[in-house]
Amino acid sequence: MGSVKQVQVTFDCAEPERVARFWCEVLGYVVPPPPDGFATWDDFHLSLPPEERGTSFVCSDPTGVGPRLYFQRVPEGKVVKNRVHLDVRAGTGLVGEERLATLEAECTRLLALGAVRVRLLEADDENESCIVMQDIEGNEFCLD
Repeated sequence: MGSVKQVQVTFDCAEPERVARFWCEVLGYVVPPPPDGFATWDDFHLSLPPEERGTSFVCSDPTGVGPRLYFQRVPEGKVVKNRVHLDVRAGTGLVGEERLATLEAECTRLLALGAVRVRLLEADDENESCIVMQDIEGNEFCLD
């Protein structure tokens, strides 16, 4: 029985590079260097046949701890709620007003990047507060 060494999260989207760069800003991720022999990603993409240009993009955690994010172009648009989503853990360990203030500050930063605030889910007997948001192509995520 093998063991999993790494996890990659894949996003279906219309504009892979745009969405990848958004998530780089959200998470502090980076775009890896272009393949050997290419000075830039643009140079690499221009070397591809026209139908393959811009079909995917990648970003990764510079510390190597978080999962690699892969963005692939798909022909159909998003029409229903995600079955899987990311939780952006900005308020870990915080509770009450301190947690809400931290989440609201991070929400403001993400709104400036193009994210959309959907709703605040207030704390209850089981869960702390979180803010449901959408990325620049409408993929839901929780600011937690």
